[in-house]
Amino acid sequence: MDWSHSLRLIAPEETLSIAGLILLLIAAWGGDKASRLISILAVAALIGATALVAPALCSGAMGPDTSAFFGQIHADAFSSFGKILIYLSAAATLVVAPTFFDRFGAMRAEFPILVLFAALGSGLMVSAGDLVALYIGLEMNSLAAYVLAAFVRTDGRSAEAGLKYFVLGALASGILLFGMSLTYGFSGTTSFEGINAALSGGLSHGALFGVVFMLAGLAFKMSAVPFHMWTPDVYEGAPTPVTKFFATSGKVAAVGLTMRVMLEAFADQADAWRQIIVFIALASIVVGALGAIGQKNIKRLMAYSSINNVGFILVGLAAANVQGASAMLFYLVIYVAMTVAGFVTVLMLKDEAGNPVEDIASFAGLSRTRPGLALGLGLVMFSLAGIPPLFGFWGKFLVFRAAVDAGMMPLAAIGFAASVIGAFYYLKIVKVVYFDEPVDVIKGESDIWHKAILVVTCLFISPLGYLLSGWLQGLTDTAAAALFHAL
Repeated sequence: MDWSHSLRLIAPEETLSIAGLILLLIAAWGGDKASRLISILAVAALIGATALVAPALCSGAMGPDTSAFFGQIHADAFSSFGKILIYLSAAATLVVAPTFFDRFGAMRAEFPILVLFAALGSGLMVSAGDLVALYIGLEMNSLAAYVLAAFVRTDGRSAEAGLKYFVLGALASGILLFGMSLTYGFSGTTSFEGINAALSGGLSHGALFGVVFMLAGLAFKMSAVPFHMWTPDVYEGAPTPVTKFFATSGKVAAVGLTMRVMLEAFADQADAWRQIIVFIALASIVVGALGAIGQKNIKRLMAYSSINNVGFILVGLAAANVQGASAMLFYLVIYVAMTVAGFVTVLMLKDEAGNPVEDIASFAGLSRTRPGLALGLGLVMFSLAGIPPLFGFWGKFLVFRAAVDAGMMPLAAIGFAASVIGAFYYLKIVKVVYFDEPVDVIKGESDIWHKAILVVTCLFISPLGYLLSGWLQGLTDTAAAALFHAL
C-alpha cells in the first residue's frame, strides 16, 4: 500500500482533525469568550474540507485508485457527494447557532468543536469500505451528538433529550455491532467487497440474521420505523440548531452509510433485504404522516416529517440499482435544503422578548404580521408536501419513477397514496398561517444570517430550483455510478 496516496485521499478528514485539535487549544486558552472566533474558524475548516472533496465528485472518481488504507476508506464520487452535504449543513448550523445560544447565555467554545467532530464522523460513515471504519465513524458521530443534544444544561428538556438519545443510541449501536459480528463470522472478512464476494453464493441463516440486525441499527440512525421512537422527543428537547444538525448532516450520513452497506456489502443479496427495506419505507411514510397530524409543537411535527421523508428516500433503495441510488441522492439534496429552511424559520419564530415560539397555534395570522416569514414557512410546507411546481415534488417523482422502472409498481402506488396523508398536516400549517385570525405573538427580529440562509434555501426549493436539475442530475448519476463501480 502507498501510504502517501492514502494520506492524500483522506486530506479532508486530516483537515478537520487538525482544525478540531487546534480549536480545542484555542478553547482551552480563550474560554467561552472565544466561541465566536472558534465558530468562524470551524466554518472555514468545513468549507475548506468541502473544497478538498469537490474535485473527486466533479471528476467522477471511482475504482481502486479511490481506496485508502487497504480498502478501509473510499474517497470516491459517492462519498464526496455525501461529504459536501454534511459539511455544508454543519457549517449552516454553526452560522445560525450563536444567536440562539446567546439568549440563554449558553454559547460555549466546545459547541463548534463538537459539531466539527460530529461532521468528521459523518464523513467517515459515508466513506466506509469496511465494518471497522463504519463503526469508528458511527461512534465518532454519536459521541459528539449525545453531548450536543444535552448542550443547554439549564434546560430540562435538553438534558432529557440527551439522556434518551444516549440510552437508545447505545442500544442501537449494540444491535448494529452484533449484526456486524454475525456478518464477519459467516463471511470471514470485514471488507464490504469481501463480504459481497463471500456471500455471493447465498445467505445462510446466520448471515441473514446479521443483515437484519445491521439494518435495525442503521434504521435507528436514520430514524426509520420501527426504530423511530426517539426522534420526536430528541428533536423537541434538543436545542433547535442541534435539531437542525441531526435532521440534515446526521440524516445524510445515516442514509449514505445504509446505501454503502446494502449496495456494496450485500449487493448480490438484494432479494433478501429488499422486502425489509420495502416494509421500513412504507411504515416510515405512513407512521410519519399519521404521527404528525396531532402535533402542536413545530419541532415535533418536523421530527415526524423527517421520519416520513426517510420513507420516501428508502423507496429508491428498494430498487437496488443505479437509477434508485441516484434518485435517493437527488432527494437528499432537496430534503437538506427544505430542512435547513424549515429549522431556520423555526429559529426566527420568536416573541418580543426573543424567546422561541414553537406552539403552532401561535403562528395564527402570521401572513398579516410577518408576511416574509410566512412566505418562507409556506414554501417549506408546500415543498415538503411534494406539491408541484415546488422542487420537493421532483424528489418524490424521481424515487417513485425508480421504483416503477424496477418493476415495483405496488410500492410506488402505496407510497404515492400515503403521501396524500402527509400533505394534510403540511397544509394545516399553511391554513393557520394564512387564514386564521392573527394572535400577533411573533415579534422578535432575526439577524442577517438567518434571513440570508432562508432566502437562499427558499429560492432553491422554489420552481427556480428546476434550473439546476440538469446539473444536479449529472452529479447524482456520477455519485451513484461510483457506488456500483466495484460491482
